[in-house]
Amino acid sequence: MTTIASLLAEARQRIPASEARLLLGHLLGKSAAWLEAHRDEAVVVANEYAVLVARRAAGEPVAYLIGVREFYGRDFTVSPDVLIPRPETELLVDIAKSKVGADGTACILDLGTGSGCLAVTLALELPQARVTAVDVSPAALAVARGNAQRLGAPVEFIASDWFASLPPQRFDPFDLIVANPPYVAAGDPHLAAGDLRFEPIGALTDPSDEGDGLSAIRRIVVEAPQWLAPNGWLFFEHGYDQAAAVRQLIEDAGFLEIKQQRDLAGIVRASGGKHCGRYCISRE
Repeated sequence: MTTIASLLAEARQRIPASEARLLLGHLLGKSAAWLEAHRDEAVVVANEYAVLVARRAAGEPVAYLIGVREFYGRDFTVSPDVLIPRPETELLVDIAKSKVGADGTACILDLGTGSGCLAVTLALELPQARVTAVDVSPAALAVARGNAQRLGAPVEFIASDWFASLPPQRFDPFDLIVANPPYVAAGDPHLAAGDLRFEPIGALTDPSDEGDGLSAIRRIVVEAPQWLAPNGWLFFEHGYDQAAAVRQLIEDAGFLEIKQQRDLAGIVRASGGKHCGRYCISRE
């Protein structure tokens, strides 16, 4: 007889106990507390469970195996077509909420939305805001639209390579632009380790990268002012060692009141600033 206890004991020889419980709970649709209370109960998912454990032991991310990752207190569907949401990206939500203000009225653009975690969260946290999200990947947009629908977030999704396919006549200038662009240098050894091995390469590193992982950020910083309202803000996530370089890029693009925010580990992971937007562009 195959019991919950025996399955977990065998799995713990290959993966951490917490992951073993999470994967079995996912298969059975039960919580970890339920598994503990029913350790001697017989189950008929041994084969399916063995496959999941083997995939995890080979390094496949748990989020892809169970199809879900929590972000800002909500569960988001994920697949290998999108980057797995990470805690440091929640910095952008906190920054956005602080910049939009108490009434929450703003036009917000999320560049490279992926799973939609940023756009959907902002739409739900700031219900008076108008949120637009773009991604160049049709598969990623399908995941993002599904998350918006499931969570009840009113987000407009557009297929676009950053700003390229945004129709200017359809949009007022944006009060806030956020992005979690690819910023890992193409030759970085981290791309061949851990979860990154299984995540979409285009969400991690830009094929046109110039060697420092900043090519996508350069494009965003240069083009964003054309889409910003007067005194609009741009904020984006970047690598742990890129703070000085991105600050220089932001300054060179004419942004003011430059802000750089640290994550819970004390590392600067989000940067941005304020720009006079289209008004500046029109006067140049």
